[in-house]
Amino acid sequence: MLTTYYSQPVYYPLGAYYPPVGVYEPRAAFKPVWETSLAEATALIQEAVQDERHDELFYDQLIRLAPDRDQADMIAGIRDDERQHNRMFKEIYAILTGHQASTAAQEPPEKVGTYVEGLEKAIRGEWAAVEKYRRIWFGLPPGIYRDTVYGIILDEQKHADKYNYLLEKNRA
Repeated sequence: MLTTYYSQPVYYPLGAYYPPVGVYEPRAAFKPVWETSLAEATALIQEAVQDERHDELFYDQLIRLAPDRDQADMIAGIRDDERQHNRMFKEIYAILTGHQASTAAQEPPEKVGTYVEGLEKAIRGEWAAVEKYRRIWFGLPPGIYRDTVYGIILDEQKHADKYNYLLEKNRA
């Protein structure tokens, strides 16, 4: 395979994605817009602990408003995932900082007007979580903590998909 990224043509073994060791050349500096330092990431993890607890309480309200058992069970599964995320974020925070993360939600969740309004708010919350957790992910060194946050990001995207399904089901 031939690439022209480098100043001279470089041939990689067929199917290789990265150039062989030692072939790299300096490239222009690049900084992703969501680049985060480890200190910023740990501060965001502290926020995430509180956010996950807030979401858990909010989803308890949605469960009570759900029109049927299947929808309530789906939201209960999401709530249970949020509890696990909270636990994992607390552990990561404690390991990285040597301190315990504050678990109290900053403010109680606002009352949900209708079930559909609650679903819309839940979707927006999941999107915001993905944005915040991506910043955390970029601030962590490669390894188990970064991989764990990536798994949490995937869960949050899955939750948004489920809420979107429930929203469409209840708008019809």
